[in-house]
Amino acid sequence: MTLWYSGVLLLSTLLIAVLSLDELHERSDRPAKAYRGMEEIMGIVLWIGFPAIVLSIGGGWWLMRKALSPVATLTEAARTVNERNLQKELPRTHNHDELDQLAEVLNGMTARLNDSFTRIRDFTLNASHELKTPLTVLCGETETELRDASLEPGERERILSRLDELHRLARIVDGLTLLAKADAGLITLALRPLSLDELVRDNFADTQILAEASGLKVNLTSCSPAQVLGDAHRLRQLLLNLADNAVKYNQPGGSITVALTCDGKMAKLNMSNTGSGIPPEVVPRVFDRFFRGDPAHNGNVEGCGLGLSIAQWIVSVHKGSLSIESVPGQTTTITVRLPLAQPQAT
Repeated sequence: MTLWYSGVLLLSTLLIAVLSLDELHERSDRPAKAYRGMEEIMGIVLWIGFPAIVLSIGGGWWLMRKALSPVATLTEAARTVNERNLQKELPRTHNHDELDQLAEVLNGMTARLNDSFTRIRDFTLNASHELKTPLTVLCGETETELRDASLEPGERERILSRLDELHRLARIVDGLTLLAKADAGLITLALRPLSLDELVRDNFADTQILAEASGLKVNLTSCSPAQVLGDAHRLRQLLLNLADNAVKYNQPGGSITVALTCDGKMAKLNMSNTGSGIPPEVVPRVFDRFFRGDPAHNGNVEGCGLGLSIAQWIVSVHKGSLSIESVPGQTTTITVRLPLAQPQAT
């Protein structure tokens, strides 16, 4: 806008100078007089016109900057709005101009969105809580049926299949309950200094057991000492979720590679597997709840699409980051970064 304004002023000044010279040339019958008039016009343009342009540009730039600064402030505030801070209002000038009215409308919109998110979260929490009791009863009754020695082999298989589905449904309900409580801020972490490398070694042993049935090879290439401030139970849950995914979304006879290193103030955990990979357009959505990529759509992989959502929440509450890189048909690598309790000297 400032460049456009400056260009208009410059073109206007040049146009006035050209028209003045043309008019002087037409009306003057004496070359000397025309020459002196031309000098006067050029002097006016040079000593008055151009300084006026510079002052106009500077003043116009300052006025436009001052006028548009509330817009920039509102834009930056709106850019930070997400599902976790919808209760935070955008800044208002309270002078009842158009910009203040826009901020008021946007605040009303975010308030309605926050109310909708709250209703969904409360419904999910209440529904998952109410589902736990009947699921527990059904699992108990089904397990009691299996103790009947008179069951035929076919009937026993059907009951076992039913029990597996009940357990799967129970895991989904548990995951939903955890995420709903996390969204509502109802989960308190027991943070204390702990050795992340010890948890990784324990998880490495668990991963070997999980991978044995599929013939997968598990490698722990490095496990540097790493002291972090964390909740041991939640970090174990994080590592188990990642290991479970690495086993499920792999190919028979493939491999899983785990590496824990330290980089200055952060502990870095890489877990790679040799599965079919994730298409690039799908990668941004893998942390969405209930989202499962194409390799899971064939029905051969068990899961409900909550594991990575839970993993992302655990990493987030530990002030870390979780990312994923995938080369379709080759490898998929999940990287977890957690702050060290005692940053290392570099």
